[in-house]
Amino acid sequence: MQPCELCRESGDILYRDERLRVILVDDASYPGFCRVIWNAHVREMTDLVPEDARYLLEWVLKTERAVREVLNPDKVNLASLGNVVPHLHWHVIPRFAADAHFPAPIWAAPARAGQPPAPENLAERLQAALTA
Repeated sequence: MQPCELCRESGDILYRDERLRVILVDDASYPGFCRVIWNAHVREMTDLVPEDARYLLEWVLKTERAVREVLNPDKVNLASLGNVVPHLHWHVIPRFAADAHFPAPIWAAPARAGQPPAPENLAERLQAALTA
């Protein structure tokens, strides 16, 4: 069995508590791409007790709000896939009309060259918006 890449720390940690963490993914093509990762190694939302599932979704929504406040994207994609890494996590991905894949998912073939600029102090600004 390969080690779980989501159990290891990577990316800027924007928020962390005993149940979950929010990280800023290092992806220059998608500034503001965040992951909300459940700390315990579970596979599915229904593996959580209802209180924990609500708590996780609350943080997904807080993360979306912070991304919208800081980046003002054209759209925000929310996804919980976990096909490759079976560790419960949500992707919060700000999308811009000028990004390489818009309007298709970021995992599709690129439609054009495009890379939205990352604002200065992005991690600090997102962290402040998450904890406000």
